[in-house]
Amino acid sequence: MSDTITIRRPDDWHVHLRDGEVLQGVAQFTARQFARAIVMPNLASPVTSVDAAAAYRERIMAAIPAGVEFTPLMTCYLTDHTDPDELERGHREGVFTAAKLYPANATTNSAHGVSDVANIRDALERMAAIGMPLCVHGEVTDAEIDVFDREKVFIDRVLEPLLRELPGLKVIFEHITTEDAVRFVDGAGDNVGATITPQHLHINRNAMLVGGIRPHAYCLPVAKRERHRLALRKAATSGSAKYFLGTDSAPHAREAKESACGCAGIFNAPYALESYLQVFDEEGAIDRFEGFASENGPRFYGLPLNEARITLDRSGVEVPGEIDAGGTAIVPFHAGETLRWTLRL
Repeated sequence: MSDTITIRRPDDWHVHLRDGEVLQGVAQFTARQFARAIVMPNLASPVTSVDAAAAYRERIMAAIPAGVEFTPLMTCYLTDHTDPDELERGHREGVFTAAKLYPANATTNSAHGVSDVANIRDALERMAAIGMPLCVHGEVTDAEIDVFDREKVFIDRVLEPLLRELPGLKVIFEHITTEDAVRFVDGAGDNVGATITPQHLHINRNAMLVGGIRPHAYCLPVAKRERHRLALRKAATSGSAKYFLGTDSAPHAREAKESACGCAGIFNAPYALESYLQVFDEEGAIDRFEGFASENGPRFYGLPLNEARITLDRSGVEVPGEIDAGGTAIVPFHAGETLRWTLRL
C-alpha cells in the first residue's frame, strides 16, 4: 500500500466563493487545492450579465494570495428573462464558461432563479447550438414535494423532458445525492455528466438528525438515506468519465448556521482533496482518483488537462473546529476529525 499519491492538479467544478470579506477569507483555500474552479453566480446580487461576471472575476483574483496560480471559471445565473445574445457574447468572449439553472427558491440566493424551464427555452436552445454547458441544481421546489424527493421529481418532471427536446444540450447534473440520479446519468448520453460533493460521499441524513439537530451537516440538496450515499460512492469510484469532482463548498458564518433558521451549505474547501481521497482509499479505488479529480471534468467541459502535479501523503491531518475567514468564523466539514491524507504544500 503506497503512502503517497501524485496526480495532475485537480479542478473544482462547483464552488461558492461568496463576495466581500468572506471572499477574501475563503478564496485562498480553493486556490491552494485546485487549479481552476467553476464559480457559482448566486451572490446577493446574482451574476446575470457579462460585465457582472467580469467584475466578479476581478474581485476573486484580487483575493488570491500572491504566487498562487488559479483560474476562476465564471457562470451566468439564469433568470426567466435571460437574453440569449448576452449568453452567447459572454461565452464567445471567454467570460462565461457555463450557465447555471437554479429553480426559483431552491437554495441560497436563488429567489431570482427560473420559475419554469419553459421561460428560458430560447436561452437553452442557443446554448445547445453554441455548445455552452448548462449547470443544473436539480430539485423541484413545489411545496407539496417532500424535501427528500425533490431530486427524483426534478429528473422526472424537468430533466428527462428537457433532454428529449434538446438532445444536444450539454448538462452537468450538479451535486447529485440519490441513486435515482446515478441511474439517470448512467443511462444518459455523453452530453450528460455529474458532480459529486465530498459530504454526500461521507454522510447520510442521520448526520443531521441523530443526537440532536446538527446544522453543520445541513446542505442543499440534503443528504439522503444510506443506500443513496452508497450509490454515490460506487459512481464516484467506478472510473466512469461521467462523474467528476465538484465540492459545492458553501461557507456560512457559524451564527448563520447555528440559528433558528440555519443556512444550507457545507464549507469543505480547506480539506476537500483529503476528504475525497479518504473515500477512494476506503473503497479500494485510489488508482481511479486522478480520473475523478483531474481528468473527467476538463474533458467534459472541453478544456485542457492541467500539467502541474500535486502530492498527497498518508500522514493524517487534524481538521480544526473553526476557521477564520476574513473575520468570519466558519465551521469546516470534518471539524474536529482526523483525515488520513494530507496535501503536500
